[in-house]
Amino acid sequence: MDLGLADRVYVLTGASGGLGFATAEQLVADGARVVVSARNPERVAAAVEALGDPLRAIGLTADLTDPATPERLVAAAREHFGRLDGALISVGGPPPGTAATVTDEQWRESFETVFLGSVRLARTVAGALTDGGAIGLVLSTSVRGPLPGLGISNGLRPGLAGVAKDMADEFGPRGVRVVSLLPGRIMTDRNRELLAGSGDPERARAQAEAAIPLGRIGDPAEFGKVAAFLLSPAAGYVTGITVPVDGGALRGL
Repeated sequence: MDLGLADRVYVLTGASGGLGFATAEQLVADGARVVVSARNPERVAAAVEALGDPLRAIGLTADLTDPATPERLVAAAREHFGRLDGALISVGGPPPGTAATVTDEQWRESFETVFLGSVRLARTVAGALTDGGAIGLVLSTSVRGPLPGLGISNGLRPGLAGVAKDMADEFGPRGVRVVSLLPGRIMTDRNRELLAGSGDPERARAQAEAAIPLGRIGDPAEFGKVAAFLLSPAAGYVTGITVPVDGGALRGL
């Protein structure tokens, strides 16, 4: 199946590893060009090298809490590749802890990064897209149901899904699509940390897998393929939705 990604250009945040990098890999494999960004310059450089083709991938050290970051990313795509067709907005998971036990400062920092940083980039990219395109927000299954011990995620991610739906309505007449992706248990560094923090990683993994109908934790590449499809012209009539990538763990229809 031709996804229509040849020579299209996407900005990806949080893309030095994890789900952002997995999506960048799939986009490049299907002929797209990418601007990968994250806060750590060494990790950004390593990600660009791992993508293997300097004509198809560049890196930019950037922090979503900086109001100048969205314009920098849009400018980088246009200057290096001559166009922009969309973005995948992924940020690191906020600190663990229940909603009542995390501190005010943790709430504020997470709001600036996870929420406001994502909204700022989404609206900037949407405003820069002139002939359609797509924006994907990497959220969490906490959009559909709260996750134990992840109070900040439970508070902020559903709000972002509402923002994505609102933007899908606003920018749809211009052909700009906005979707939310809801990863479940996928073996990223974030999930390794959560398993390790349980005190008994093997037991925690077995319990997690027992709650997944497919009986296993997902691979980042499986998420990347779904994200690449949703960003592609092949999904041109898909917008305003939340798409779980969770092995069937969510119980809602």
